[in-house]
Amino acid sequence: MSDIIVQTSPTADNTRVVFEDLAAEYTRRYSAYGRNSGAQDEMLRYPPDAFAPPLGTFLVLQRGGQTIAAGAFMSHDDQTVEIKRVWSHADHRRSGLARRIMLALEERAAQLGYTRAYLTTGHLQPEAVGLYLSLGYRPLFDRSVDPERYRSLPFEKAIGGAALPETPIRLPDANAEEAAVTVAAIKAQQAERVLARIAAHRTKVPA
Repeated sequence: MSDIIVQTSPTADNTRVVFEDLAAEYTRRYSAYGRNSGAQDEMLRYPPDAFAPPLGTFLVLQRGGQTIAAGAFMSHDDQTVEIKRVWSHADHRRSGLARRIMLALEERAAQLGYTRAYLTTGHLQPEAVGLYLSLGYRPLFDRSVDPERYRSLPFEKAIGGAALPETPIRLPDANAEEAAVTVAAIKAQQAERVLARIAAHRTKVPA
């Protein structure tokens, strides 16, 4: 049975399983930190066109009509995309699906003219950390520090043959509570930037 990777939308039927599964996974891992709303609430931060070209994309990998892996990106600026919602079905993990989605996202972003991929993962997701390191992503945090002092672990990678200046690494906070405040502020700044780009793009697109 052959696999296909197709472009879709966060509101499409073929992405429903992605958000349901991510929400359950986030709740399981992070309920002790009060994070029970999971990926669904996070995605509500952005409208669907954040994940539509040229500002982004949402890809699903399907096998026999079933979505078994997915991932997306959205634009921070003319150079940088943020990769989000990388997911693979529990029945198909450890078979390279997340890697395939990541590479497809990087290729699509490079085709759209972006030169830098940025992403974050939670401090209780060592599998994701291992995947990103194996794909050549540079950690923007001190790996010798307890990851709870970051809560959200940032990475970057040059894509499309670009060369990037090294971004300074983020300093750790004193504890998990302070880290949560820092992460919330970072996410708010990023959301403001992304939403401003979407608004500017809408004014350029004919009605």
